[in-house]
Amino acid sequence: MNEIITREDISIEDMIYEVRGKYVMLDSDLAKLYGCKSGTKIINQAVKRNQERFPDDFYFQITRDEYNSILRSHFVTLELKQGKYSKYLPYVFTEEGTAMLSSVLKTEKAAEVSVSIMRAFVKMKKYISNNLFNSNNYSNMLIDHEGRIKVLEGAFSKFNTISNELFFEGQIYDAYSLLLDIFSSSLESIIIIDNYISKELLDVLSSTNKIITIYTKNMDNILIKKYQSQYNNLTIKINNSFHDRFIIIDDKVLYHSGASFKDLGKKCFAINKIDNIEMIKDIKRKLSEVGC
Repeated sequence: MNEIITREDISIEDMIYEVRGKYVMLDSDLAKLYGCKSGTKIINQAVKRNQERFPDDFYFQITRDEYNSILRSHFVTLELKQGKYSKYLPYVFTEEGTAMLSSVLKTEKAAEVSVSIMRAFVKMKKYISNNLFNSNNYSNMLIDHEGRIKVLEGAFSKFNTISNELFFEGQIYDAYSLLLDIFSSSLESIIIIDNYISKELLDVLSSTNKIITIYTKNMDNILIKKYQSQYNNLTIKINNSFHDRFIIIDDKVLYHSGASFKDLGKKCFAINKIDNIEMIKDIKRKLSEVGC
């Protein structure tokens, strides 16, 4: 999908609200995006059939005050008259919940829309990440989004604690979020070893100004040329000597991924941090060998 889906000229990014310290989307907005003919009824049925996949931090019902606050964010002179808006308080889905929802819905648009929603969340995170690292006051930086001021304190403290993470089928957003965190932790360089390079990976890399080298055996030459015509941070090298996927950050930190980056979240897999500087040296030595 090349264009962001909109609801009355409102982008997906503007359908993301902050409630109880979490970024969420309304069930009614998701129903429209996914093309649910029966509206939120289809979504509620899908959640009930898969209740074990939707814990409270994935999906919850908001209060009347919270709903009114969301409505006011788009209508400055809103009149909350009886009957004008739904008398039923809506449910909202967190970032993780929206990703899980796409795995249980059976609409024609589910897969396509899920990618757009994931990109919207990632785009917001990119914006926050870029502004955070350009700020002189990390703990008190203020982000203004549609009139709502959010205080981010220690939002990226996990950079120093990323270690081993297990992802299950459907956790697409979580997987890409961790990938973005790993890339954002780089100060100088990123080396990626993956036999299949996807557009989604390039979308993530386009936001960093670090030196990036990708070793791969399969790529879309036209896509790479278009990327490199606009961004000058990427070098591609052909290499067919690796089966597994690796990320090396600043020649000091090594991550191993059980899934190709184009398949993150499609099936159960893990991303592991490997604290072994000698292994990094061995991998780089193998990469430098002629004929790899």
